[in-house]
Amino acid sequence: MPKPPALGPLVAFAHRDFRCYQVARLAGTLGTQMQSVAVGWQIYELSKSAFDLGMVGLLQFAPALVLALVTGHVADRFDRRLILLICQALMALCAGALYGITQSGMTTQHGLMPIYAILIILGTARAFGGPAASALLPSLVPPAHFGNALAWNSSMWQIATVLGPALGGVLYGLSQGPASVYLAFGVLELVALGATAALRIRTGRMEQGGASWARLLAGITYVRSHQVLLGAISLDLFAVLLGGAVALLPIYARDILYIGPLGLGILRSAPAFGAAVMAVFLAYRPLRRNAGRMMLACVAVFGAGTCVFALSTSFTLSLICLVVIGAADLISVYVRTSLVQMRTPPAMRGRVGAVNQVFVGASNELGEFESGLTAAWFGTVPATLIGGIGTIIVVALWAWRFPKLRDADELV
Repeated sequence: MPKPPALGPLVAFAHRDFRCYQVARLAGTLGTQMQSVAVGWQIYELSKSAFDLGMVGLLQFAPALVLALVTGHVADRFDRRLILLICQALMALCAGALYGITQSGMTTQHGLMPIYAILIILGTARAFGGPAASALLPSLVPPAHFGNALAWNSSMWQIATVLGPALGGVLYGLSQGPASVYLAFGVLELVALGATAALRIRTGRMEQGGASWARLLAGITYVRSHQVLLGAISLDLFAVLLGGAVALLPIYARDILYIGPLGLGILRSAPAFGAAVMAVFLAYRPLRRNAGRMMLACVAVFGAGTCVFALSTSFTLSLICLVVIGAADLISVYVRTSLVQMRTPPAMRGRVGAVNQVFVGASNELGEFESGLTAAWFGTVPATLIGGIGTIIVVALWAWRFPKLRDADELV
């Protein structure tokens, strides 16, 4: 019996909708990363407060937490493409608002409140857009191509997170302010809007039947009843919540490494560079066996890299640590995303995706708040070191508490 033809590393790009989706993802993520550098530097220059930097993450995470039951339900009951279009349009408007308040001097008159208000709106747009986007991806390629599509999807995201912070830092430095960065953010969101509008797919209503509490809570119930999913999602939550030092990078750039906004952009890009290299490698050599053990090992490497970064006073060593952290984190994300997408029924992907987004948002945005708060209490270096050690402890506990995750072999 003849063997089926081998799937090439670019097989997912044979599908037009997948290409459009990737353009939208690349442009949207590039703009978001540029905006995050500008907001972080602008807020720290205005307040000189680690706590205020932490608030940036908390305000963007809060809508995803408060609206978690609603956002997933919406993604399963309405056209996911239409949801993305509305969210991208809202983010473009937020970019215009950030540009407007910066140019008008409102931050001088009213402090950080105008920026904080816009960050809440941005968080709301992402809260609805995240579950819709993640639930839409498996519909763009045949199941046999999904592993390849997921690897390239991660690659596009990582490429954007490599280039975005660096470009944001360069624009901020050249223009001596964040206004030009916010303008570029708005343009890129419009590009994402156009690419999403070009999608031919219409998902329609995936969840049938009327709304009820049981259906609203179905995503939580499903995750809780599947130990592998619960273990993978919660591992990411607690590891990155403790070990994430991204929120403190403006302090490292300004007060420890003395490298300015351009250096901050390079630091922000370093984890994404490591992740992008790993994502391309996985596109060519997908992870096929020992997925659970690989995920746990990589999260441990993430924690160890964070500890070394915390103590570094060398720009070169700090960059190397961040590259390693990014590569290790990408493997963890790859395993978690594959498990969530491929072990969830299509009609429930929006609600399960919303639960996943809350956990991811808690690990990232809420992790930024935790980092800012602990840095205000203990100092920047001790707070980062404590977080890295905490991540390693979490890995050991999860390897014991979730044996099905630890022993998970194949992703599908």
